[in-house]
Amino acid sequence: MGSLVGKSIAISGGARGMGAAEARLFVSEGARVMIGDLLEDEGQALAAELGDAARFTRLDVSKEADWINFFAAVKQEFGQLNGLVNNAGIDDTKMFAQASALDVERVITLNQVVPIELMRQAVPLMRSRGAGHVVNISSLAAAGGFAGMTLYASSKAGLSGFHRVLRHELKGSPVGLSLVEIGPIPTDMLANVKNVRAAEQMFNRLRRLQLLPEVPRERVAEAVCDAIEKNTANVCLPKRAKIYPILVGLP
Repeated sequence: MGSLVGKSIAISGGARGMGAAEARLFVSEGARVMIGDLLEDEGQALAAELGDAARFTRLDVSKEADWINFFAAVKQEFGQLNGLVNNAGIDDTKMFAQASALDVERVITLNQVVPIELMRQAVPLMRSRGAGHVVNISSLAAAGGFAGMTLYASSKAGLSGFHRVLRHELKGSPVGLSLVEIGPIPTDMLANVKNVRAAEQMFNRLRRLQLLPEVPRERVAEAVCDAIEKNTANVCLPKRAKIYPILVGLP
């Protein structure tokens, strides 16, 4: 998509954590951002902090009406949609034997189905105006997560797989796609891993080997911004974690 100056970018889950870091960086690069989130107080405060270049709209990603309103708000406030960052997601770290039917539905829906549906809304808008870019925030867990991350890992694997096939379908179109697969980020989601001993032990083992260090959310934001500007197909953070899929297959 090139320079972000004057471009309008919608961010799901943009009120805090990685989403907030992305919003701040986009604005600093001259873009306008629509922050979508359930966290109204945090979202409103962030939009106020960023000034005229940012707006907040309440986005319950489980509701189809909110998907439609999200992009309608972008059009109303900024006139057009240039980019979408599918940042919203959840984790529910627990052993699969403890998962309920509601747990399964919630994690798969929010991490896999919702990003796909947001793309279904956004991509036609971008194609109709001849330009646009979508970034999907996935996880290295898509290659095989740790014990206790069955739902999270499978949902991210589904998103990554969908993304790669859609990129083939959109080849030659004016819509670019970037997949950002990340390792552990110091957020509330990562803190949940400590609730499952097996998962925490595996994280600690890879930390000691310096194979899966935590990545600052600001570094993720920089990678997302760079991916949009350069239409990068795939980003892996930390870079050394490219070996992670190989390690997953070892005994």
